[in-house]
Amino acid sequence: MLPNFTPSPVVNHILDTLLGLYERRYTARSDNAAHQALRFDFESTSVPDYQSQIDPAPRQIANEQLRALEHLGWVKLDWLPGETGHLLATVTLKPDHTIEVFTWLKRTPQAAQRAQLIDLLLADRFRFDDWRLNALHHTIEQLKTDRSPAPFSLIDTEFNRDLLVALAALDTVREETPNRIFSVRLFNDSKRFDNLSGAVGTLARRHHSAWHDWSNEDILRELNLTSNPTHLYLHGPWRLIDEAGQVMTLSEFEPSVGVAAAQAQHVQQAGVDAGQVICVENVTTFYELIRHTTEPLAALCLWGNPSPACRHLLRRLPPEMPLHVWADLDYGGFNILVQLRGHVNARALPYRMDIETLETHARWARPLTANDVRNLKRLLHSAVIADIHPVIEHMLRRRLKLEQEAVVLS
Repeated sequence: MLPNFTPSPVVNHILDTLLGLYERRYTARSDNAAHQALRFDFESTSVPDYQSQIDPAPRQIANEQLRALEHLGWVKLDWLPGETGHLLATVTLKPDHTIEVFTWLKRTPQAAQRAQLIDLLLADRFRFDDWRLNALHHTIEQLKTDRSPAPFSLIDTEFNRDLLVALAALDTVREETPNRIFSVRLFNDSKRFDNLSGAVGTLARRHHSAWHDWSNEDILRELNLTSNPTHLYLHGPWRLIDEAGQVMTLSEFEPSVGVAAAQAQHVQQAGVDAGQVICVENVTTFYELIRHTTEPLAALCLWGNPSPACRHLLRRLPPEMPLHVWADLDYGGFNILVQLRGHVNARALPYRMDIETLETHARWARPLTANDVRNLKRLLHSAVIADIHPVIEHMLRRRLKLEQEAVVLS
């Protein structure tokens, strides 16, 4: 039989803490877990309302309710010496009555929460065959071994269902789409995906082998999701032909022109009346390059990792067109070169990403962090940039990296 009164905030806090202790001990599968007391100690745990010297009502109500629970056999009370009926020393929960306490507090046992989430993930895993499937399998293993399923939630089933819906819907995003448009199409709520995007980024970063060091913004952009529509900044004598055969010549736009990413994704053929195309990581150096160039060239601002629209446009260039990459002399910069060689043109060449550039500007270089060292060493195993390994090895010896903004072009 359950008590016919509602637990006061103090009693709810005490019992909730004891249930948490119960779940941690019993899910640890320790042989002696059943022999360990589930005890709430007022001396080591602060309960301001119970210990208040100003308002005795919360303490009196809690004492009365806890005595009623002791009468039911749920708990055992120990009072401070000389304070019997007034100040408690400890409250000990009897494990045989945890189910009644769970029910009375309207709290689902963690074992049931884990089982419910496992069932949900198993029911949806057939939808996936990539990093998302890896993410679900990892989460299921976490649940089975009583570890955290984060970013999935043990208590918020609606969040879990919406996250799975969002993961499945990524397959439908074929071109750049603002997050709010994606959200309203899925949930009829333009802001709902804001609460899910961090979880999507976390799962992708953990379970996609190429995205371990990417920011949430980079990952979402790779999935064609952006805060707002974006543009590709182009400089020089570009000529673009779209699906309808319309020709766009950009040579008269100075110093650059922004082409909407959504439009760039529909370009069928691209060409430049120049000897090379230089892809620049950052917008500041993109404009510095334009300002100091003395010969015809075409340039494109990557804005960090090249987006799907950016890669699509570059793949529409003739394969024989010399393609150069100018990025920071660090792990992120070399990783951009890896991406462009892997997804655009295997013959893409580094521009000002060499030992001479590093040494010439060494006074503006910055020391490598421990994380930098680990990531750069990992790149030494990449055959895609074997020609860059001497540069990386030199950086590791010198313990230096260089931002492209430090490079003097004049």
